[in-house]
Parts: sequence; structure tokens; C-alpha cells
Amino acid sequence: MIQGKVGIVTGSTSGIGLAVARQLAGAGVGIVLNGFGDAAGIENLRASLAEEYGVPVLYSGADMSKPEEIVAMVEQAERELGSVDILVNNAGIQHVAPVDEFPMARWEQILSINLSSNFYTIRTALPGMKARGWGRIVNIASAHGLVASPFKSAYVAAKHGVVGLTRTVALEVAETDITCNAICPGYVKTPLVEGQIRDQAKAHGMSEDRVVREVILASQPNKRFVEAQAIGDIVLFLCSPAADAITGIALPVEGGWTAR
Repeated sequence: MIQGKVGIVTGSTSGIGLAVARQLAGAGVGIVLNGFGDAAGIENLRASLAEEYGVPVLYSGADMSKPEEIVAMVEQAERELGSVDILVNNAGIQHVAPVDEFPMARWEQILSINLSSNFYTIRTALPGMKARGWGRIVNIASAHGLVASPFKSAYVAAKHGVVGLTRTVALEVAETDITCNAICPGYVKTPLVEGQIRDQAKAHGMSEDRVVREVILASQPNKRFVEAQAIGDIVLFLCSPAADAITGIALPVEGGWTAR
């Protein structure tokens, strides 16, 4: 199985990434956490995961908008933990604005963190996976990697790019025991989404509860947030022997959103 493997999960100090890191650690995978936050809080998180699951846990503060820091993070994991066998690209940010008012700096930032970081982690980790003859790459895309919404041009463009990158990598390594897949969640109640709820409430002059019902979950037919742990469970499945022949997919986990 995957016990004893090593995984990097970007954007894993909270939200989906932390849920994924917990699930992998629970399966015996050594973890490299990555993300921003209070230094003492992150150290407590790192230590508690290591103690609870009995696996090595490192932390990298690599900025996902800076290629040289991304490369250094992967190299640190290989040097200190021996390998990078599982790579989960989860880091992401969001900004909402009409295309003709979208700040150029925010466009560049979203594309670099949400899309280009995936390229740099994969590019750096893939040679080691090839040398060891095994690897699992899971890119956390979005329902917005499959469909569009107004005012999210950078995010939608980046997540569509993640799906395209996933499929390309899967084809390139199809004859090896390395797989590359994308998960496309609908709305998960993470700090990122909570920020969107507050912003939408302010923009529309609505209560946050009403924003959740009428704006955030309007496209999600089941009208329920996706649970972060469910994404962790799916990552575990995609790393399992049962998923050996699954590669290049963009798996919707969004309560029927893209079935319309």
C-alpha cells in the first residue's frame, strides 16, 4: 500500500489541504506541510500530526508564486525524507471582479499560485518518481476547471489549465506506474470560501446565510458544501492499488453541478 511513502501537500495548513494531509498521515505517509500562518501554530500542527500518526512531518514555507522556493521544497523533502512519492497540488487563491476591472497583478498572482505552481512541483518531483518506478500526482482543481462562472476569469482560467496539465502529464507517464489525476470539488467550506461569502454579502448587501443559499450554492444541486475529509478520502483512493489504472481524469465532486 502507501505506508512508508512520502507526500507533499501544498496549501495544507488549513482547509482541504490539511484534511488531505491528515488522511495521508493516517495511512502511514510521511508528510511535507506547506502554507502560510502563524509560525507557532504551524509548529504545533506539525508536531501534533507527527505524534498522532507516528510519521515524519516536515513544514516548508515555500511561496507557491516563486518557482525557486517550490523547487527547494521538493528537494528538501527528497533530501530529508528520502523521496517524494505522492504530490498533492492544492494551494490556491481567489479574486472576484469583472474582466475589464480585474487587477493585472491579481491575475498574475492567481495564475502563478493556482496553475504554474503545479507545473513546478510536478517538474521537480517527477524525475524521482520515474527513478523509483512509482508515483501519485493529484491536482486539486475545481468545478471551475470544468465550467465557468462570471467574475472569476483568473480562477477559471487557472483551473481549466490544471485539468489540461493533468491530462498531459498522465499521457506522458502512462507506461509507468505513475498516475496523474485531478479532483474537481464544488464548494468546500474552507477559509477561502468563507472569505468569498463575506465578500459576496458585502457586494450584494445580503446576509451571509442568504449568500450561501442563493449565491454560493446556487449552482450546486444538492445544496450542501462538500466535506474536506471527503476530498482526503478520494486522494487516498487515487493513491491505492484499486486506482492503478485511473489516470488523466478530472473527477467532479460537486453535488451534480456539472451534470446540468
